[in-house]
Amino acid sequence: MSKTAPAKRTQGMNWIRKEKRLAIYLRDGLACGYCGQSIEDGAKLTLDHLKPYSKGGSNDTTNLVTCCAICNSKRGNRTVKAFAAGVAHYTGKTTTTETILEFIKTTTRRKIDLNAALELIARRGGFVAACKA
Repeated sequence: MSKTAPAKRTQGMNWIRKEKRLAIYLRDGLACGYCGQSIEDGAKLTLDHLKPYSKGGSNDTTNLVTCCAICNSKRGNRTVKAFAAGVAHYTGKTTTTETILEFIKTTTRRKIDLNAALELIARRGGFVAACKA
């Protein structure tokens, strides 16, 4: 008799629907919540879990922020506050830790608009095209 293994909490390629991902990007202004780089600047956007998934964080929109690939790879296991302080330091006087944290707090409270994301995907002919400047 075979036992079914319990589901593992893993992240993979398809952990979030494309329209939900795009809706979060749109909510956050198509820019990194940490350094502010946008798709117009050539940033490759990703999503960052404020409370890491590996530490019990959810995939809820209130736990996700748009993040450029560079910031996402640099954050590591640092807290959002510690990472924001590091970003503020290396971006110079253009931003502060408090500004970054306030942006994240404000944007993650906003509702996402799945319909707007779906319409943009349809109008531009796909997710990748919808994410281009």
